[in-house]
Amino acid sequence: MAEQVHIGFERRVVIIRLTDILPLRRLAPNVARSKRYARIATSIAEVGVIEPLPISKANAEGKHLLLDGHLRYYVLCERGEERVRCVIEEDDESFTYNKRVNRLATVQEYYMIQRALERGASAEKVARALGMDVKSLTRRRTMLDGISAEVIELLKDRTVSKAIFDALRKMKPLRQYEAADLMIQAGNLTTGYAKALLAGTKQGDLVAPEKPKRLNGLSPEQMARMERELEVVSRDFKAVERTFGDDVLHLVLASRYVSRLIANGNVVAYLRKRHGDMLAELQTIVAAASL
Repeated sequence: MAEQVHIGFERRVVIIRLTDILPLRRLAPNVARSKRYARIATSIAEVGVIEPLPISKANAEGKHLLLDGHLRYYVLCERGEERVRCVIEEDDESFTYNKRVNRLATVQEYYMIQRALERGASAEKVARALGMDVKSLTRRRTMLDGISAEVIELLKDRTVSKAIFDALRKMKPLRQYEAADLMIQAGNLTTGYAKALLAGTKQGDLVAPEKPKRLNGLSPEQMARMERELEVVSRDFKAVERTFGDDVLHLVLASRYVSRLIANGNVVAYLRKRHGDMLAELQTIVAAASL
């Protein structure tokens, strides 16, 4: 029989005084001025605290430790609130609470906005709850227009800049997928890289091939050179990707043999005396493979 999953927090929601909650860190001045903090503040002002604060059990003095939600806590203190809804942990965990929090991805945020509007919420209320103006909300509503379903599937669980979709939208669906896949494989989901991929896209792979590409700071000659260089880099990257698994396997097998070889004192003494540079290289290979 499968082992029953243990719930980490009590099922009931309790009302706790803010003065009885001890935050684990102070609010840095740069965080208090950040857009994220302002967005949480406007959301709480508009719809209140949706998710209860997770706290520890009370200590001997009746105080609770705040496990997560520090920005919400400081916003409530700034607003002069006295109490807040909380959930209390069942027992001490070896990990912090926010390691189990999944931040809202960009595409999921788009779906959330669409669903709220479809259910009758006004654009003004949604914009206030998210800490933005109606114009910004309108831009987010059209964020995925012209983006292929395959690319949306690739990026649905990733937090990316909205400007990336502006660059992808100018490409045809197949090129969109190639660019998004290349960004994921390279681990580079920045706006600059997306614009570089756009600059390196062939004119025939653009949605409007009759219109010349225009990027600030780049001349047509520079974009043509980027296009040629990016094509070479992409081809080399795919070639490396195809053989990467086999290469790593061969490296591990070879390093195991080499590690056993240099574990022999007689072999090491011989190599150190006659081939010191070779011994250093072999030791480097073993150390790299072990990492």
